[in-house]
Amino acid sequence: MSEFLTLPGDLPAPADDGACAHLAGLPLPSMALPGTDGLNTDLSALPERSVLYIYPRTARPGVPMPEDWDLIPGARGCTPQSCAFRDHHAELRSAGARVFGLSVQNTTEQREAATRLHLPFPLLSDAGRALCSALRLPTFQAGGETLLRRVTLILQGGLVEHVFYPVFPPDRNASKVLAWLADHPEP
Repeated sequence: MSEFLTLPGDLPAPADDGACAHLAGLPLPSMALPGTDGLNTDLSALPERSVLYIYPRTARPGVPMPEDWDLIPGARGCTPQSCAFRDHHAELRSAGARVFGLSVQNTTEQREAATRLHLPFPLLSDAGRALCSALRLPTFQAGGETLLRRVTLILQGGLVEHVFYPVFPPDRNASKVLAWLADHPEP
């Protein structure tokens, strides 16, 4: 499993294809997403600024990743990204932001990752792809599945306040979010 904790130096970087240009300022739909904390979270109703990092899928011990996973721009790096948000969690909370991860994996798979990686925040499941469809999030195909492209949203007052897309390298995403939050204090 340690091979998923670091990123190879030759990963292909994703290009900004404009697939998230519509998101800034978009209202969040009201829907309850199940989380690894056992709660359902409605992102549109969160009272505080939040960070939602969206990722394709986390690796599971003993389960191979889809064929050519490392060749798909932006696919590899979910575990290092989650660990970076874990490692910066206290700083993100001090900056006034809650943290959530989101993928289309089911809650059981996500709970295994959250426990194994000691994540102090919930991972939310969009297994039914309701949020994905409502926000028109970018996707890609791998291993016979439709997965979400990596994007990070800053949420405030039921709206998408800021968008990080493409996210690369994923293990630096949390520090970039922290820098943005420092430059954009809440009104």
